[in-house]
Amino acid sequence: MRIILVDNKGCERELEAVEGWRVMEIIRDHGFPIVAECGGACACGTCQVEVDPEWASKLHAPREDELDMLDENYGGEWSRLSCQLIMTPELDGLRVRLADIAIREAA
Repeated sequence: MRIILVDNKGCERELEAVEGWRVMEIIRDHGFPIVAECGGACACGTCQVEVDPEWASKLHAPREDELDMLDENYGGEWSRLSCQLIMTPELDGLRVRLADIAIREAA
């Protein structure tokens, strides 16, 4: 399985994905500078991604706590928290872009 990640410079990267892993974990484990301050507890909103609109209907609906975090962190129409997206075979090829809030700047 794979995820197509678009970074903040517009470069596309194909990441190997593991079934059952959070999209956030996959992005982080491939060395991308995703903030993800709460580690996947849906408590900070700093792992926000923008899902390609073609994939939006294949994702489960966000829970209320995810919607609250997106509202607090200016989530757009296609925004989701990558900690709340679990890889399944149906999501093979999922295309996401790191949101500005999710990018850890180099110190």
